[in-house]
Amino acid sequence: MVEASDGAQPPTWKFTQCFGDKGDVEDITEADIISTVEFDQTGNYLATGDKGGRVVLFERNETKKTCEYKFHTEFQSHEPEFDYLKSLEIEEKINKIKWCRRQNASHYLLSTNDKTIKLWKVFEKSLKVVAENNLSNELTPAGAGNANGGGPVRYPNQHFRSVADLKFPRMTHHDTVVAAVPRRVYANAHAYHINSISVNSDGETFISSDDLRINLWNLNIQDQSFNIVDIKPANMEELTEVITAAEFHPVSCNWFMYASSKGTIKLADMRQKALCDEHAKQFEQEEDPTTRSFFSEIISSISDVRFSPDGRYILSRDYLTVKIWDVNMERQPLKTIPIHEHLRPRLCDTYENDSIFDKFEVVFSGDAKNVMTGSYNNNFMIYPSTPGDDTEVVLQADKSAFKAKKVGVPTPMAGGAAAAKKGGAANGSRANSPVPGGAQRMRKETDADQIDFNKKILHMSWHPQEDSIAIAATNNLFVFSAL
Repeated sequence: MVEASDGAQPPTWKFTQCFGDKGDVEDITEADIISTVEFDQTGNYLATGDKGGRVVLFERNETKKTCEYKFHTEFQSHEPEFDYLKSLEIEEKINKIKWCRRQNASHYLLSTNDKTIKLWKVFEKSLKVVAENNLSNELTPAGAGNANGGGPVRYPNQHFRSVADLKFPRMTHHDTVVAAVPRRVYANAHAYHINSISVNSDGETFISSDDLRINLWNLNIQDQSFNIVDIKPANMEELTEVITAAEFHPVSCNWFMYASSKGTIKLADMRQKALCDEHAKQFEQEEDPTTRSFFSEIISSISDVRFSPDGRYILSRDYLTVKIWDVNMERQPLKTIPIHEHLRPRLCDTYENDSIFDKFEVVFSGDAKNVMTGSYNNNFMIYPSTPGDDTEVVLQADKSAFKAKKVGVPTPMAGGAAAAKKGGAANGSRANSPVPGGAQRMRKETDADQIDFNKKILHMSWHPQEDSIAIAATNNLFVFSAL
């Protein structure tokens, strides 16, 4: 919950572990790039999906005192397909993974590419072998053997001397493996690319969202869905906005929200009508007409939107800012955090290299007291959600973190949000870094000429109960924890 600061010292952060080959970006293939990261509801399991259609699961390593994970299993979730009716290739890239509420020893999770959603069951399977049978030399004529010269063979007319000679085959445990099987396949319901899936708090339904429609599914029914939002105009030439993200309310099963490319967030109630074409609330910050430019619509597009764990607050990310909204106050956000203010004068360059279209994710901490989002040069930032608190932590997810002796320390932003808008965030004192040379790296981060746009932190997840975070950096998965 967002609340006034109680004077407690904010946590500092350190690098914990990394999965991947830790190589340079130039050495990896496109299929190895991680495209989504998600903790389960307990935080004991962590899932990643990549552009090659693979899902990798990690489990908590209980032998370690810190929050560390070990490999659990890996499976191929999606394969490349071809839509012959539209002459369209469908990539195997995993767009999103969502864990379902655990009800037994098995895990269930949803994974989706652009067109097809799958429900996977992941469980431990015991392999057994026959350890004892009725073949015995004592009950077989001397010299008898099978056709291949192997062990003895019993003749059909051979009889046992007593019941004690009869032995039932006995199965013994040989090994335990982790198996993954698809239990449901939800296909052929989206004409456009799926950008979001969200499991309802009732544990029975979920929504899937593409550019123009949101569908409601029952987890047990794979061949039927209900269209609950449709913004497709009768004439596609009149199309002015698309849906960019959608999520169910974490507590109230009838509420959900969706964000658009126009920078609006709409909260809808499924109890009102079957088609939620009229929103209950709309969260939008009016743009200053004096600052309007060619890039205004692009940078106002919301790339990610999240509810706080209690559903009271909404977190959104566009290209330049992070906004925190109170569900009960539509007029303006509680807090606006500048992220890429130093790029505002260079928007033309980011447009030419397509970086302006990067879809950065944003997440709440488990207690909603902090928020996290990513940036370029493999940097990611953590901010307090409390209005008026302008501290931040800047960390870097790359191979330099392995040698880090220092930790990420909360540091006042340069003059806060107001100074950032005047360019104050574009200096080296913006934040400390967990690795040596952090000030120099932050100067590179805020100097548009030294930004590596190929190294960017788009996908992340926050442990639901601890201050531990998982970060996807190209093909590597980093885990950081608070001290």
